[in-house]
Amino acid sequence: MGQPTGFLEIERKDRPYEKVEARLKTWKEFILPLPASEMRRQAARCMDCGVPFCHSGCPVNNLIPDWNELVRRDRWQAALEVLHSTNNFPEFTGRICPAPCEAACTLNIDDNPVTIKSIECAIVDRGWQEGWIQPQVPASRTGKRVAVVGSGPAGLACSQQLARAGHAVTLFEKADRVGGLLRYGIPDFKMEKHLIDRRMRQMEGEGVEFRTGVEVGMTLSVKSLLEGYDAVALTGGAEWPRDLEVPGRELKGIHFAMDFLVPQNKRVAGDDEARAAPRGTISAKGKHVVVIGGGDTGSDCVGTSNRHGAASVTQLEVMPQPPEKENKALTWPDWPLKMRTSSSHEEGVVRDFAILTKRAIGSNGKIEALECVHIDWAKGGDGRMTMVEVPGSAFRLKADLVLLAMGFLGPRRPGLLEQSGVALDVRGNVAATVQDYKTSIPRLFAAGDMRRGQSLVVWAIREGRQCARSIDAALMGQSFLPR
Repeated sequence: MGQPTGFLEIERKDRPYEKVEARLKTWKEFILPLPASEMRRQAARCMDCGVPFCHSGCPVNNLIPDWNELVRRDRWQAALEVLHSTNNFPEFTGRICPAPCEAACTLNIDDNPVTIKSIECAIVDRGWQEGWIQPQVPASRTGKRVAVVGSGPAGLACSQQLARAGHAVTLFEKADRVGGLLRYGIPDFKMEKHLIDRRMRQMEGEGVEFRTGVEVGMTLSVKSLLEGYDAVALTGGAEWPRDLEVPGRELKGIHFAMDFLVPQNKRVAGDDEARAAPRGTISAKGKHVVVIGGGDTGSDCVGTSNRHGAASVTQLEVMPQPPEKENKALTWPDWPLKMRTSSSHEEGVVRDFAILTKRAIGSNGKIEALECVHIDWAKGGDGRMTMVEVPGSAFRLKADLVLLAMGFLGPRRPGLLEQSGVALDVRGNVAATVQDYKTSIPRLFAAGDMRRGQSLVVWAIREGRQCARSIDAALMGQSFLPR
């Protein structure tokens, strides 16, 4: 290390945000990058630990101390090569990953981890600006054909790795544009979609063929793919939303989060209203919005509702409020449970925890209020935590629009999975191990959320890369792709 006492001499500095008043008027990203000189200072805080726990915290096992030191020495292109050796799309993770690497950083023991996520994003953004990122065309072709179904981060990573190994790859996507929930689930103010488009152009240069508007299992059979390709990878994600099973659920104005977020992303992409929302416009403008679910999707609903001009936004979470600060002695270097406030929360929301929705109330077929109750979590006779209603705690919450962001139960069954006949695990995901990603059907592989269940973009990238290596080895007898 060139500056072994950097962590003692330099304060952590994060990328700032635009002011709330300004960013609520636009759908653009609002994180302001730091100057290269400041990024070099931040990289100098890395301790080059004998055991770099950030490696274990990062699902793709980024070589974080290595590219930190290269940035410190102003060797940005070399840093980009090291970064790309483990992560196909660091511009995605540098914007939307929750940064478990920073939670695992040794400096996080005193709450001042290295700004790993910011440095990662700065490296790849510099690479695009300088023109260093170009298609990596294989020296020769194998003659093998692979179909990848689903163009989210797992499918994109799997396709790119297979193309670089020399295989002819066709990526099928049921939507009209490539990207999966990267494209339509994550709002543009968190990640603008031109980032996906330029990666597509790179992948096309590497030989990947994109076919949009093709729903495998509906418009194209799984059987035809297995007949026409040497291997097929299922990377379709986990899109089966958890529903709110209460009286009054049928009232108008109660929607799944994705029915709200997807049309908005299509509007930002330039689609007219008829194309963006063929089932009718869902707007939060002037409405009292209640978001049920305290995770990232719920946060995205909060940010989108505020940009629509909602009268009020309330977010409910069934779990108790986590502590403001974790007990590092018990949790580090693992991902801690603690209170997290997103940029969308900072823009305006009332958050309430340990709340159970009992009933939806309305008139003339439209939602007007939710009947809720406070709950405690107590250990039952079998040792499992169960909900116990707090007596006399029932209340009503005004609601003109209710958005269900309670997570996903796994991949949708109709169409692709039912037609393929693949075995499912006990959680309803496609059964396949991380050793080979093979399903119960020969030549059919699965990776990403479709295999592991609802998870992070960075986990999807990892699984897509590892699945590509498994497919390459199955087709060629061995693989030189990194795992």
